[in-house]
Amino acid sequence: MTDGHTGGTLTGMTAKVTLSFSDETIEQARRFAKREGLSLSAWMDLAAREKALREVFHAHAAAVGRAGLDLESAALADADEVGMVDDVLFGGRGRAA
Repeated sequence: MTDGHTGGTLTGMTAKVTLSFSDETIEQARRFAKREGLSLSAWMDLAAREKALREVFHAHAAAVGRAGLDLESAALADADEVGMVDDVLFGGRGRAA
């Protein structure tokens, strides 16, 4: 698979480390991993990767904010315009799926 997921594990996992977690955290992680058909290691790898990406995103958003750019307002205005066009074209029914 192109997402690096193969049969409940992730390809490319090479580092072995010893970590400590609370009993509650491990119980929840095991439950989520099982539900998603992943090994605990694969699920924890994905969770750590997701957290790292969120940190990068938040750092980028903070930098944009410090630069004085108001991208959120521009994006919301764009969404409003798309909604108005959809209302005209589709009569308030929304786009066809």
